[in-house]
Amino acid sequence: MTENTIDGLIDATIQHLQKLKDEGVRYVPISSARLQTAPAQSHISAQKVEQRASAAPIIATPRIEDRIEAPRPTALGTASKQQAMAELRERALQCVKCPHLVSSRKNVVFGVGIVDAEIMFVGEAPGADEDVQGEPFVGKAGQLLTKIIQTMGLDRDRVYIANILKCRPDTPGQSAGNRKPTPAEMQTCIPYLHAQIDVIQPKVLIALGATAVEGLLGKVEGITRLRGNWKTYRNIPLMPTYHPAYLLRNQAMSEKRRVWEDMLQVMERVGMPITEKQRGYFL
Repeated sequence: MTENTIDGLIDATIQHLQKLKDEGVRYVPISSARLQTAPAQSHISAQKVEQRASAAPIIATPRIEDRIEAPRPTALGTASKQQAMAELRERALQCVKCPHLVSSRKNVVFGVGIVDAEIMFVGEAPGADEDVQGEPFVGKAGQLLTKIIQTMGLDRDRVYIANILKCRPDTPGQSAGNRKPTPAEMQTCIPYLHAQIDVIQPKVLIALGATAVEGLLGKVEGITRLRGNWKTYRNIPLMPTYHPAYLLRNQAMSEKRRVWEDMLQVMERVGMPITEKQRGYFL
């Protein structure tokens, strides 16, 4: 095998891994039987492989006991989806993988909505109100999200709402306020979200805010540039948009319109009817 051929194979492998990462794949199983030491007479040096591979995402295989699997949705009817989600919920409620979060949480905030939802909203983590009630997006930001959903012509019980983190990030020494989840916390908890997505199989995912986008897609450009532009996550169209909390801080009509334009794109994507009144909101 020539050096050019090896270079091409390495490049193709890196590109494939990057594509999987962009689609939300975090783990790639590797058969140990296929891992062999390169022969000494190889034309490509270890240093060259290392330099080329440094641009590729690092993908590790989790321990079997850490994996969270959900039955593939193509084989599930509504009743089977509900059972799979109920079993997944029970596993999440008993999760103790992050001791510092377990010690401070009041409730595991699993998710809310229907298993046949066409639209799934994904936030970053529960806040204080969510921790108390055990339901995502019930505080002031959640109330605004509910209004957005209603303006779309839906209700909260016709969509699905979840967070990447199922426990509120602890805030030692603070009497109020929230903190951003760490990458390690999101990496630990996101298999639950993956399983929720795999059960529901929504037509569209909506990422609420920069942290949610980072947790799903990794380090990417800012939310200001990302919002309104379709991405793909686990083979599902993903719409990044501002977090409702941002609209509470910045109530300019122009910002509300930007979020609403994102929702109009979502409505069009799932085939929802859109009235002229809806098209004209916040103009």
